[in-house]
Parts: sequence; structure tokens; C-alpha cells
Amino acid sequence: MLILAATPIGNLGDASRRLVEVLSAATVVAAEDTRTTQRLLAGLGIDNRPRLIALHDHNEKQRAGDLVELARTEDVVLLSDAGMPTVSDPGFAVVAAAAAAGVTVTALPGPSAVLTALAVSALPTDRFTFEGFLARKPGERRAALAALAAEPRTMVFFEAPLRIAETLAAMRDAFGADRRAAVCRELTKLHEEVVRGTLAELVEWAADRVRGELVVVVAGAEPRTVSFADAVAQVRDLVASGVRRKDAASEVAAHTGHSSRELYQATLGREGTDG
Repeated sequence: MLILAATPIGNLGDASRRLVEVLSAATVVAAEDTRTTQRLLAGLGIDNRPRLIALHDHNEKQRAGDLVELARTEDVVLLSDAGMPTVSDPGFAVVAAAAAAGVTVTALPGPSAVLTALAVSALPTDRFTFEGFLARKPGERRAALAALAAEPRTMVFFEAPLRIAETLAAMRDAFGADRRAAVCRELTKLHEEVVRGTLAELVEWAADRVRGELVVVVAGAEPRTVSFADAVAQVRDLVASGVRRKDAASEVAAHTGHSSRELYQATLGREGTDG
């Protein structure tokens, strides 16, 4: 069978007894980084030396078929560097191929940066969505966040330290300065830190260099209390009073939850196409 094994996201003490037992008996391990896996085996005091097969974003599609064939006759353990494989990590292509081929797929539950961050964020946990890493290009990132502006569920994102400041600024612009959020840094590690506040406050916090592994949790949008038609009317009133259409759409969007772009487009035609 194919065994997806969750590994510690920072603290080796979070390794489950089942993980140690499976790795101690494993003959084949497909790993995101074989060096990381060797350190994990050593850190857990495991003397077993299974065959290690590198499985990462650049070769997963090519190796999926071979791994599935191996899993027909022996157990293949699949590891990512931290957390559960397939969740913003390699493994999905192998799981899909195994399922299509009728090969059993199981998992060893364990640490998850997504659930850990959600639990400590102090934001609603009853309904949430995992968005992973946002696009690196500013335009693509803005588009993705604009599509999420009205999402009512709590949202969980991964981000790199070098991009956290610009990502939080983009979230502030897309979701509003007062939207509640939390940045969870170095979860389960010695220097674990959870910073909570509005997106405007978190942008200020991130102005200083931020280091470590990061998870960002953002509150969902509040239910809209103003209809789109009424919001459009508000934009038109502001434009009639002399406010630029773009600024009027942004202002109304900020307090109604409607898309500024949609409001802008809806008012074109009646008053002309002024900016």
C-alpha cells in the first residue's frame, strides 16, 4: 500500500508512535528531501535504513507510476519535509495514480501547520478554507485576493518571510484595514510566536524583518448588509458630489463588502467613463 505519513512541523516530540513504528520497518520511503528524512530518522533514534527515493515538485509526475507499481508489492511510505504530504507539498500525483490503479492509500495522522495555526489564531474555526501560497506576481496575487474578499470562512495561507510584508499589505488593500488576522511564526518551535490584530496593525508589525516559517490566518468577511443595488447607488451619489469614480467605488466597497471593481463597472454608462 501507499502510506502518507505526517511528520513534525518543528518539534520532534510531536512524532507519533505509529510514525516511529512504520519508519522502523519501512523498506521504501519516498521523500521530498532525502537529507531531511535522514535527519528525521537519526533524530527519532531509528536505526533502519530504508531505500530513499527523492520525490519533489520537479519529478513527481514522472515517478508517480513507478511508486504505484512498487506499492503493489510492498509498503511505500511517502514523506514531505514537514506536516502531511499532498498539503502544499508533493504527493498528490502519487495518490491520484494509486487511487486510479486500485492501490490502497492510507495515512498516519499527525502534525499540521494549517490546523495548528487555525487553532491558536483566536479566529472562528467552525468553517475555514486553506489557500496555500499566494502567487508571487503582484497582479496575480491581487486577483486571487480580490476573489476572496467576500469569502465568509476563515482563510489560512502559507507565506515566505521575504514576502510576508507585501502579502499583508495586499491583504489589507483587498480585505480592508480592519479585517482581523493572525500571523503564526515558527509553530511548535522554540521561538514560536502568534501575532494577532487587524491587517493594518500586522502590516506595521511586518515592517521589521520577519524570520521563520509563517502561516497567516485571516477572518472571513462579515455578512453583507447593503444590497449591491444600494451600494451602486451610493457610488453614484459620491460621483455626483464630485468624488472620482474609482475612489467612490473603493470607499463604498470598504464598508459594504462588495467588489470595488464590480461597483465601478456597474456605474459606467450613466455618468460616463470618468476615472
